[in-house]
Amino acid sequence: MKLLMFHAPEFWFKTFDKAIPDAPDCKEEKSFRQAVVIFYQVEGEDVGREDGIVSKWVKNAKWIAGKFATRTVILHSFNHLSLSKAPPETAHRLAAQVRGRLERAGFSVFETPFGYLNEWKLHVSGESLAKVFKEI
Repeated sequence: MKLLMFHAPEFWFKTFDKAIPDAPDCKEEKSFRQAVVIFYQVEGEDVGREDGIVSKWVKNAKWIAGKFATRTVILHSFNHLSLSKAPPETAHRLAAQVRGRLERAGFSVFETPFGYLNEWKLHVSGESLAKVFKEI
């Protein structure tokens, strides 16, 4: 599991094209302010250790959000962090579990449409901790 996490004073995205043919049709454009944006990739070797992955993912999301006093988290599937890829269903399921745990903890969580390529603008803070890579 790879996480690339950013503190973003501004994040905007717009769906561009389907990357997974059976993904539901979706046209969406949204923007956020003062959010943590997490680019994630679930890897093939993560299959079978999902509970630990979800717990560590949630812990890392809460940690970086706490550093920047935000309760807004955006999850974005980004299969460019590793050559190893878990099945899309696994990645989508784990993201949903992370979202649920964070929402139950009082966070506002948004997932960019799964299975889509997106245009995006990402303004990242200058602080060192505003850009964090984690391998779980």
